[in-house]
Amino acid sequence: MIVLGIDPGLALTGYGIVEEKAGRISLLEVGCIRTLSASPTAERLQILYSECMAVVSRHKLAAGAVEKLFFNTNVTTAMAVAEARGVIILALANNHVPITEYTPLQVKQAITGFGRADKGQMQRMVQSLLGLGEVIRPDDAADAVAIALCHLQSHRFSAAIHKGGRG
Repeated sequence: MIVLGIDPGLALTGYGIVEEKAGRISLLEVGCIRTLSASPTAERLQILYSECMAVVSRHKLAAGAVEKLFFNTNVTTAMAVAEARGVIILALANNHVPITEYTPLQVKQAITGFGRADKGQMQRMVQSLLGLGEVIRPDDAADAVAIALCHLQSHRFSAAIHKGGRG
């Protein structure tokens, strides 16, 4: 199963693609999509959409996992992230990739077992789960990989429940 995790943002969107095959999880691709703050919003969203389409086209994705927008006291920032999420979700939908959204709390619980884990704890756990020599940088890319891993964990859990219900 190949999963794309996305940490959305207008200035910087992190993405990570992981694959689970025969019980092993590997990192296929990780990176960030950057847009210039001096550019008009419409142009930035167009760049984000195009880059997302390019990432999606490089892999046979089984699922997309996107961080769910949580309440932000800065309305301007929340609106920009919501706009970014919209074009990201559109790119996934246009490629018929099933989308699941996760809150930061859900991601932290799935990765560390603790909903209040800090960035460092999350990054070290992602590093450990993937057997990497160092933590993923920047933070947005690391968060995106964590979101993808969260989806794998959720999928495994759902499959186990479904299988158990049939027995």
